[in-house]
Amino acid sequence: MDRYASFTSSPLGKVLVRNLGLPDPVALDRWHEGAPLVDGTVVTGGTGRLAGPVTASLDALGIASTNTAVEGEKYKGLVFDATGIADSAGLVALQRFFKPLMRSLPPCSRVVVLGAVPESLSGPVRVAQRALEGFTRSLGKEIGRGGTVQLVYVAEGAELALGSTLAFFLSPKSAYVSGQVVRVGATGTTEAAPVPSIDKPLTGKVALVTGASRGIGEQIARVLHRDGATILGIDVPQAASELLVVTRELDGDNLTLDITNKDAPQRIAHYVKETFGAVDVVVHNAGITRDKKLANMDEDRWRSVIAVNLTAPERISRELLEQGLVNDNGRIIGVASIAGIAGNVGQTNYAASKAGVIGLVDSLADELRKGVTINAVAPGFIETKMTAAVPFATREVGRRLNAMSQGGLPVDVAETVAWYASPGSTAVNGNVVRVCGQMMLGA
Repeated sequence: MDRYASFTSSPLGKVLVRNLGLPDPVALDRWHEGAPLVDGTVVTGGTGRLAGPVTASLDALGIASTNTAVEGEKYKGLVFDATGIADSAGLVALQRFFKPLMRSLPPCSRVVVLGAVPESLSGPVRVAQRALEGFTRSLGKEIGRGGTVQLVYVAEGAELALGSTLAFFLSPKSAYVSGQVVRVGATGTTEAAPVPSIDKPLTGKVALVTGASRGIGEQIARVLHRDGATILGIDVPQAASELLVVTRELDGDNLTLDITNKDAPQRIAHYVKETFGAVDVVVHNAGITRDKKLANMDEDRWRSVIAVNLTAPERISRELLEQGLVNDNGRIIGVASIAGIAGNVGQTNYAASKAGVIGLVDSLADELRKGVTINAVAPGFIETKMTAAVPFATREVGRRLNAMSQGGLPVDVAETVAWYASPGSTAVNGNVVRVCGQMMLGA
């Protein structure tokens, strides 16, 4: 429980926050079944090549939009097409669009900037497009009150593949994701597969989730099932009873084994083939920590963390792919960590393993064919039983040193996984998105 957040919402807490300049966490909007994707109107702007596709995508998603803001009105989101900015002088268009609208945003608002992939450009236009990253990350730290800001680089030809990404970043599903840079269509296909239903995009799909018995893995299983998937949960024999409870509740299936065993990839592949024929989504969530400063770390601690967090996902992915057990337009999703990006004291083994998960994304993204994608989430401080056991001072630092001034929830990671898993995310490949409330330090 976050007692500080509870205190700041009390009358006395509000006075102290205002007078002392203390962190002021806002209760974040999170999506629930039956709610609209966006509860309000989105203002669109910019003069690039995406203006038409953005409007078409928002209409298809049932999101109200306008390109003319009315003074005094409140708007739930802003989408700016910056693909038309061709040089550094043109960046003033950002200031001209956003400045008049910043006070029109309510709490938990959403801002999305769309750009052209810098690596595909040269000269002044490449410079200007790369500058968008500094703008969006800074605005993410300014917006406050639970608002988020993202940058989406859209490759030429991927203009019609924006739907799932706009749906995620404009909705409460991205509550704890901010300051992120995503590329659509930059690696692999530039097209999006059809989505059978906005509410149930994973209807008819099978999703394999490791470490599914509790915590983040359990929530991933629940959200993917909510979106229509049949769940195959995998966990160690010690967690068999918890796993059975979860998968029975979700009308799914379960398999208990140690994913580090030599024959684990083959056993998983055999079970998938015999039970389902193939899978559509593979989520490598299982992970452990064995923390010690390197000077005090024995080899067993090192080996066990690398084996579970990195080697097992590598081996399982390769086995399923080589046997053709990942369906066309399938998804492989890794769970990395902010530690793998920024590092952490006492976690050289864990940080190496999670940076390796990002390496697995980099390695496979160019190899995959037939619409299969690989991406990763990198959680920051997420409120779980594990983080509840962290010493108080360390826990409070983890909670407050981000733009949201609070920890995230397992569902925040799960919603990001569900966005990747959607059939509409075929053009979203090779990305690593931090689910960390936009940490202030390190990344």
